[in-house]
Amino acid sequence: MGLLSISQINENLAKIPDWNLEDNGKSVMKIFEFKDFSQAVSFINRISEIAEREQHHPNLRLYNYNKLEVNLSTHSLNGLTEKDFTLAMKIEELIQNAEDKERNADQ
Repeated sequence: MGLLSISQINENLAKIPDWNLEDNGKSVMKIFEFKDFSQAVSFINRISEIAEREQHHPNLRLYNYNKLEVNLSTHSLNGLTEKDFTLAMKIEELIQNAEDKERNADQ
């Protein structure tokens, strides 16, 4: 596993909407906003389960009671690898599934 080139990073970014390149191209970050504190913490717990399975751990920062910043980087290589984008896509699946459940519950 090696660091991705800028073209590989851009290809992967196109697959994960609203994620931003940070730290001079060494990480990707997205901020999620939830209805309340409980929902945000629940999402953190679901991310942690995936991160443990993947053996790839994001930086997570909960602030303003309902906002979660997720920052991904391969710390051992000081940059971005496929592992970061794989985890980002799995996090996107989590949020999509949660939004689908909420929509179905409202109907």
